[in-house]
Amino acid sequence: MIKRMLPLLIGLSVCGAALAQNMPATAPPGTITTHSSTTVTTTSWPVQPPQDGSTEDAVKTAIANAGYKEVKGLKFKDGVWRSKARGGNKQWVELAVGPVNGKVYPADAPSKLNKDEISAKLATAGYQNVKDVKFDDGLWAAEAKTSHGDTVDLLVDPDDGSVVAKSRD
Repeated sequence: MIKRMLPLLIGLSVCGAALAQNMPATAPPGTITTHSSTTVTTTSWPVQPPQDGSTEDAVKTAIANAGYKEVKGLKFKDGVWRSKARGGNKQWVELAVGPVNGKVYPADAPSKLNKDEISAKLATAGYQNVKDVKFDDGLWAAEAKTSHGDTVDLLVDPDDGSVVAKSRD
């Protein structure tokens, strides 16, 4: 008797699971329905500085040479070295340091170049479809496509428009 009941129980459990799922609602005739979707883009910044990049000690030296003391929280994040340091006025300042050039970018420093000039510099450097250009934490950030069609996020020097760091989406 158990052998005869087993297929019936399996069939009922499968049917029960199928019926328990939510069916999409149907609209009454004559109504218009719209569907929307959200695309989430994840940026992939390197977790390690480039092999030809500055070491942690070199970054600390560059920060000290720029007139800052008491460096704390130094870590490689979002394609650049980031930390806080105390300046000559005893105020703590957030800093970014280029991974290859070793240049120190204070978060509160103004940019010498404007948004249009940054876009033009990136186009001259071979980037296409430059968009979302904004100045944030001492560096310009932008999204663009390489000559190979790869989408990249860029961090750009506010003084000369050179690319400081690049990541892939």
